Amino acid sequence: MEPILHRRVLLGVTGSIAAYKTAWLVRDLVKAGAEVQVVMTPAAHDFVTPLTLATLSKRPVLTDLFLRDGSGSWNDHVSLGRWADVLVVAPASAHTLAKMAQGLCDNLLLATWLSATCPVYVAPAMDLEMFADPATAHNLDLLRQRGVHTIGPESGELASGLEGAGRMTEPMDIVHRLATDLMEGSPLAGKRILVTAGPTREAIDPVRYIGNRSSGRMGFAIAEEAAARGARVELVTGPVELTTDRPGIVRTDVESAADMAQACKERAPEADIVIMSAAVADHRPAAPAGSKIKKDEGHLELVLERTEDILAWIGKRRRPGQVIAGFALETEEGLESARGKLERKGLDLVVLNSLQDEGAGFGHATNKVTLVTRDKDPERLPLLPKAEVARRILDAIERRLKG
Repeated sequence: MEPILHRRVLLGVTGSIAAYKTAWLVRDLVKAGAEVQVVMTPAAHDFVTPLTLATLSKRPVLTDLFLRDGSGSWNDHVSLGRWADVLVVAPASAHTLAKMAQGLCDNLLLATWLSATCPVYVAPAMDLEMFADPATAHNLDLLRQRGVHTIGPESGELASGLEGAGRMTEPMDIVHRLATDLMEGSPLAGKRILVTAGPTREAIDPVRYIGNRSSGRMGFAIAEEAAARGARVELVTGPVELTTDRPGIVRTDVESAADMAQACKERAPEADIVIMSAAVADHRPAAPAGSKIKKDEGHLELVLERTEDILAWIGKRRRPGQVIAGFALETEEGLESARGKLERKGLDLVVLNSLQDEGAGFGHATNKVTLVTRDKDPERLPLLPKAEVARRILDAIERRLKG
C-alpha cells in the first residue's frame, strides 16, 4: 500500500551529491498527497536544478532571503516555518548539520529551520569518513537532544566508490517514515470520509433566501483533522467564507438542501465514514418566485415544504461496516432527542450541542458538545476550540473502527 501523507512538507535540499535523489523524493511526496515547498541552499544548485524540483512540486523553489531583482521583496522565513506541518532536510550535508547544531543562520533554509514550529527531520548524506568523524557525530547528537529526528543514513555504495555508512535513505523509505510518524498509525488513514459543512440557502426569489447562522467552522475542522490523519476527504459545503488548503480534501460547494442531497447521494455509497455536520434547512419555500418580489405587492405569505432528510436516506442505505455520524443542535436539553435520532436514523454517533451554552453553536470558534452512542454513556465535553472538538469526534470514530 502506498503511504498517505496529507501534510504541508517543507523540503530543504543541501549541497550533497545525493541531492539528485530529491527529484524522486518530491515526486513520491506529491504522490502520497503532500503539498511540497522546496527550499535549496546555494550549494544545492550545483547538484540539481531548481527547475526540476519546481516542476515536480508545482511550486517555485526558494533559495534567497532577499530577491536580487531590485524590488526589495524577500522570502518570509517565519511564514514558511509556520506554514509547514513538517520540515525535512534531505539530503542533509555535514556542513548544514554543523550549522544547524550551532544555530548559524546564513541562508534561507537555516533561517526557516530556526523559525519552524513543526517537527523537523534530517536525512544525512555524506562520505563514510565524514559521517564517522566525531564532529559530525557530536552535531547529530546535539540535534537529537533538541528534538530533531534523524532518518538514516544507510550503508552501501557511496559516490566516492567506497562502501559504508553515509548513503541517504531512499526517497520512498523517507516518505514511509514520515507517514508512519505523522499519521500515528491512525485507522482513518486511507479511509474515504464524506463530511458536510455550513448552511444551505433556500430561495424565496432570485434575491432572497431562507438560511441559518452556520459558519461551517465545525465541518471544516472535522475535514481538516480527518485529512491530517490520512483520510481521503470529500467536503460538501454550503455557502461559507471559509477556505482550506489542507492536502487530502476535495471540496464541493453547494447552495440548497436539494443540491447538498444530490452531492451526498453521489458520494455516500463509496464512503467508509459519513459525518453530517452541515446545518441543512428543514424547510424551503414551496413555490419560489422566478423574479424579485416587489415590496409594494402587499402582505407576503410563504408556504414552506419539508426538505429531504439526507441523513435518514444515507442511514437506510448504509453498507456493512460503514460508520455514520450526525449532529443535533437543540435550544434546550436535548439528550433524549439525540438518542432518538441515533436510533431512528440508524447512526453510530450523534454530536449534540446546545445554543444554551455560551460560546457554543453557530458563529463561534469554540463549541461544547456531548457525544452520544449506543454502547456507552454520553461523553460530555467542556467548551473547547472547534479544532479540538473535531479531534475528540474523530477519536470516538477511531475507537469504533478499532472495535
